[in-house]
Amino acid sequence: MTIHKEGYKILFVLLCVLALANYAVRYYLPTSEMAHQFALIASLIVYLLVLQFFRNPKIQIDINENLVLAPADGKVVVIENTEESEYFKTERKQISIFMSPLNVHVCRTPVAGLVKFFEYHAGKYLVAWHPKSSTENERTTMVVETANGVEILVRQIAGAVARRIKWYVSANQKIQQGQEYGFIKFGSRLDVFLPVDTDVNVNIGDITKGGRTVIATLR
Repeated sequence: MTIHKEGYKILFVLLCVLALANYAVRYYLPTSEMAHQFALIASLIVYLLVLQFFRNPKIQIDINENLVLAPADGKVVVIENTEESEYFKTERKQISIFMSPLNVHVCRTPVAGLVKFFEYHAGKYLVAWHPKSSTENERTTMVVETANGVEILVRQIAGAVARRIKWYVSANQKIQQGQEYGFIKFGSRLDVFLPVDTDVNVNIGDITKGGRTVIATLR
């Protein structure tokens, strides 16, 4: 288990803030041992909660070009056929995964291939499960073409709490299945758009593990 690079600055700043807060409590309430202990315990709880958010466990990826892996840890909240209006402009099968603040927030590529399209969109911060969050929130859209010519679209979506999307890929880049391609801070959602004849391997409410759970099988 390691700490993700996106957490280094935040964790350092938080450590300084909490240290100053504890110093202030001791300075202004020098005789109150209860206040000292409360401040210390509260600081430890806050720091550990933020620390666990940036955890980055090492995982084993079982490569299979016919399978679509979950792009993130979370819960399946949408499985439906819908019109994808940004890139395909046709009906696609959508699988959406909601990531709570307690999930690992590393975003992984569901398939291997060539990044045919990548775009960042500034936007709103509606709650991640809102139907319009997929088209109105801050988001990125990535389309990967597999070796068999199948195009898969993956969309990072910021939520009401998650207000910072990071990505590490660009168009015309080759990527591996399960490769880390981004990170979303503090709660979010990922949408995957597949061909309509794709066989879905998960159900609404299922818990996924990024890079390990098989969410669909390509034909």
